[in-house]
Amino acid sequence: MQKKFTEKGVVWLSVISSAPGKQGYLEPGAAQNITKEKNASPTAVLLDTDGTMGRVYDARVTPHMYIINPVGVLEYNGAIDDRPTPRASDLQGARNYVAEAMDALMNGGEVKVRTNTPYGCAVRY
Repeated sequence: MQKKFTEKGVVWLSVISSAPGKQGYLEPGAAQNITKEKNASPTAVLLDTDGTMGRVYDARVTPHMYIINPVGVLEYNGAIDDRPTPRASDLQGARNYVAEAMDALMNGGEVKVRTNTPYGCAVRY
């Protein structure tokens, strides 16, 4: 999904808001390696080690997805999809809220689901 949208000019930021010594913390080189290993395609990976960005957006779990339009309006805030599971095999037929919202916005439409409860591992500030 990242690749699909970044190829269309979307700026996709992956933010790692874990503090040093906390679960999820990564040094810059490790963050680059994991991005490559997962074949991820963000525009950039931001290391938010003091949690400033995560707290501003009230991120409590990872992943917590936000879509901000080009003029700075928050268009979506919530889970990637409607299947709270870490297993890729469980995602068959899942409703992908992020893809729906991005497609709507890129086609001049309105986001139907603007917010929902994200699921995942707790962010460790």
